[in-house]
Amino acid sequence: MSTQFGTLDWCILIVYFVAMASVGPIFARMNKSTEGYFLGNRSFPSWLLGVAMFATSISSVTVVAYPADAYKTAYLRLLPAFMLPFGIFLASRIFLPFFRRSRCTSAYEYLEGRFGSGVRTYVSTVVVFGQVMRIATILYLVSLVFRQMTGQEPLICIVIGGIVIGTYTTLGGFKAIVWTQFVQAFLLWFGAITCIITVIHGIDGGLGTVYKVAMENHKFMLGDLADVKDAVTGVVTKQLVPAPWFSLRDKAILLMFVNGLAAWLFEYSANQNVIQKYVSAKNPKEATRSIWICCCLSVPAWTFFMFLGTCLFVYFQQHPDPKAAAILAGTGGMKAEEILPYFCVKAIPTGLAGIVITGILAAAMSASASSVNAISAISITDIYKPFIAKNRDERHYVFAARVISFGSCLLMMGGATMFLVLNNSTLQDLITKLGSLLGGGILGLYLLGFLTKRGGAKSVGVAIACTVSFSMYMAASEWKWITPDTYMALGIPEGISGFLARPIHIYYVGLFCHLFMFIIAFLVSSIFEKEPRDLTNLTLWTTPREEGEV
Repeated sequence: MSTQFGTLDWCILIVYFVAMASVGPIFARMNKSTEGYFLGNRSFPSWLLGVAMFATSISSVTVVAYPADAYKTAYLRLLPAFMLPFGIFLASRIFLPFFRRSRCTSAYEYLEGRFGSGVRTYVSTVVVFGQVMRIATILYLVSLVFRQMTGQEPLICIVIGGIVIGTYTTLGGFKAIVWTQFVQAFLLWFGAITCIITVIHGIDGGLGTVYKVAMENHKFMLGDLADVKDAVTGVVTKQLVPAPWFSLRDKAILLMFVNGLAAWLFEYSANQNVIQKYVSAKNPKEATRSIWICCCLSVPAWTFFMFLGTCLFVYFQQHPDPKAAAILAGTGGMKAEEILPYFCVKAIPTGLAGIVITGILAAAMSASASSVNAISAISITDIYKPFIAKNRDERHYVFAARVISFGSCLLMMGGATMFLVLNNSTLQDLITKLGSLLGGGILGLYLLGFLTKRGGAKSVGVAIACTVSFSMYMAASEWKWITPDTYMALGIPEGISGFLARPIHIYYVGLFCHLFMFIIAFLVSSIFEKEPRDLTNLTLWTTPREEGEV
């Protein structure tokens, strides 16, 4: 079955883009202060924020990269998602009360009072860079969708997509983002359900066949692709192999769970996207409800999209297709992330195809809009106001925020272009690696600040230097700038050289950076920083609990 993306589909897309773009000018008139532009004047109910947070977390990375990962590999990278409830439980008791009480705009204002302005600037810079990489990833995935739909060059898709997203995010401000995300979440689900019904309907035997074929091909395995050498022929092929339960040098099941918990604690302690949402709630109870609503929507959604990828694998086993086979093998320049858009255009009827693709685009726009606004909030609050333009009026800062939002969109387009030349490993795998390298030890810094009375500017500075050095070393190792031969040339034995060149798997770098940040700063502070500091309202032990906190 083959379906062209028809006139009706284009009409649906155009109506969607026009509707989303029209929201920007409507809300632009309400953004007369940074409080309004970044936080919507802190007036949102939990149900609206919860759905908006869900829409932020379910970006095109989820909609396109999760099915791609399950189509090409298995379920190992789904494991961190199941740690979200534990992360939210801890965050609601440790982090949320602090941010709510301080009425902050940026998540990093806390760090200045606790460790000094230099630490705040370091964290803000690391996070802005990470956010730029995130929105570049999102736009890259959107370009794959457009390429499947139109046959145009991906670069053209990136430019068009970036302009549309940039126009919508720059004008609208936070209130427009939240309300459009609410609508986009429903568009996402409608498109996703339409897609999976179409896939299963096209499989002889339905869900029973999906389970049988997936089991035969080890698609539910907690494992990943690896080079396997045939004992008889000596031929090396890529095969799915189970992950060990524990290993520091390979992808392991237990450490994927630990990594997941660390990632979600980071999200709810140091991710501006999330914190900007729950500090904009009406009160602490509404804020807590909003993050649990997000959790109850997000975990099933991640599982759903991984299962959709498995269904696509079974579908194309029954309906062989040269392009689908090339996507699976990664040959001919095809990438795994192209499989869902390709199926949508190939097998979903005209009209419904437009709705499905609109759902994918809605996911991309909701996540990118939130990140662009977060980049602007961090840049204005943590860098521009304190260091570049002090004591200016609110009108000036709102204008500067819009300029930064527009600049972020330009960087987004540049980063998306970079992804076009990367290799054929799944993007979900690449995202995991980059996220690990770019963590910067920030979670360890927040845990040190909230949970201990130790740490000052100097001790944290030492910890930052050690953490950044370790991340750079591991990046050099991952991309083969440092190899065992580097050390063997110095006369170091082969076994030790292998360990030094790759002491841990790249997935665990972020976790170790958080540990290094906490431990090194704590020890240096314990030895060298003896003077007591006034930490009132800055740690868990020096802050009274207020009414309404949970």
